[in-house]
Amino acid sequence: MKNFEASIHELIVQASTNLPNDVRNALLKASLAENAGTSSAMSLNTIVLNNKMAENNVSPICQDTGLPIFKLCIPVGMNSLEMQTAIKNAVDTATKNAILRPNAVDSITGVNTGNVGEGIPAISFEQWDKDYIDARLMLKGGGSENMSIQYSLPTVIDGLGSAGRDLDGIRKCILHAVYQAQGKGCSPGFIGVGIGSDRTSGYDLAKKQLFRHLSDVNPDEDLRKLEEYIMDKSNTLGIGTLGFGGKTTILGCKIAKSHRLPASFFVSVVYNCWAFRRVGITISPETGDITGWIYDEQRNVSPIRENVTSAEEKAEIKLILPISEETIRSLHVGDVVSIDGTIYTGRDEIHKLLFDKTDNDCPVDLHGQVIYHCGPVMAKDNGKWVVKACGPTTSIREEPYQGDVMKRYGLRAAIGKGGLGANTLKALQDWGGVYLSAVGGAAQYYAKCVESVEGVDYFDFGIPEAMWHLKVKDFKAVVTMDSHGNSLHDDIDTTSREKLEKLTGKVF
Repeated sequence: MKNFEASIHELIVQASTNLPNDVRNALLKASLAENAGTSSAMSLNTIVLNNKMAENNVSPICQDTGLPIFKLCIPVGMNSLEMQTAIKNAVDTATKNAILRPNAVDSITGVNTGNVGEGIPAISFEQWDKDYIDARLMLKGGGSENMSIQYSLPTVIDGLGSAGRDLDGIRKCILHAVYQAQGKGCSPGFIGVGIGSDRTSGYDLAKKQLFRHLSDVNPDEDLRKLEEYIMDKSNTLGIGTLGFGGKTTILGCKIAKSHRLPASFFVSVVYNCWAFRRVGITISPETGDITGWIYDEQRNVSPIRENVTSAEEKAEIKLILPISEETIRSLHVGDVVSIDGTIYTGRDEIHKLLFDKTDNDCPVDLHGQVIYHCGPVMAKDNGKWVVKACGPTTSIREEPYQGDVMKRYGLRAAIGKGGLGANTLKALQDWGGVYLSAVGGAAQYYAKCVESVEGVDYFDFGIPEAMWHLKVKDFKAVVTMDSHGNSLHDDIDTTSREKLEKLTGKVF
């Protein structure tokens, strides 16, 4: 079991820091196809660079190291209870070594329990008649998990009309699932689809599809054609990288079916971000050692043409903190900014706390400052905090609070991913503020922008939810909501819906 535990730990390290080559090649292909000089091209180039940095630094690709989902096939007679203990020990070690962010919280108290708690990590065992262990791991981030969706047929789907209990109805469900995710799930993404079964098993079937290799050809001819159709038509919607618009919205689609009850017909769609951290190994039952890598012939071998250059990028506007209202109102959607100064992280707990306060008191003066929707991976180095990974989290969760918090505390900008809603857009107009989109998942790229950790408040919320004071230089982001009532997110939603509505005609 000691060797088995070490093998699982290596599996975790590789999953968190080193994307499999089928995923890398899909991202590389998308980056080379995008129009130079666009926000999507810039973001894809940043993603490719970030992945190389994560591999070289042996640090998390994305700061949201997700929910560890283990699926193991084991020979008859092996002790799954002992194996489960070893897996939990490996997860705990990886968390202490800052390979995983402490991501588990008690659902009622909100207390952070690391990555081991009730139901976490998710581990499933299946016995088989082979003489080796097949161990696979997917690190499933919260932003993409929130974009997963389940449909019950027959139904009426917004933008696509009636969807019946047939392949054409299934087609409409999947297209809508891609559309509704927009950039919130860190597109370009991957989708797994489960047709049939019950509600719970349908989602599980969909997640199993994400463990398939991207080159895998569906043995079911109808489903193979549907996979190809979804890949083609989804990429005509114009949602693009992070919802910035562009040619590539999804990078993979895998579909499976299961029998069902006559009264129920579920279509379950699981979304995964571009940081598709899905790795597998084979293990010797006798020694516990790794005997092979499932998705790659060998690890740490990058695909050809990893080095992508950013051609014709837009000129950057330098922002020195604190920022004046005059400077903010000079910015417009599409502007690329580069920030120098100290920014403050704030996720769900921080926003709720600041919103609920009646005295508007805060440990730091936020006037003219920037709040960053980020839950970083942190570690101690000689007694000082250092940032291991710090990309943006999905911002829409802060919509109930953001506009009011900005006005009450004097904030001029919020950084995140996926955009915010109408209430925040109105507040940006009234107060004089902007929303800045960072490249979702590019946690190593942004960690390099952090010169030092200047302090931390509300540490009792746990590392991801605390307010970290990060001194940054050349922190790049794109204005996607401005003080003039413009929102790139609304624009992309409108145009992609128009394209979606053109796909209503029966195909299958």
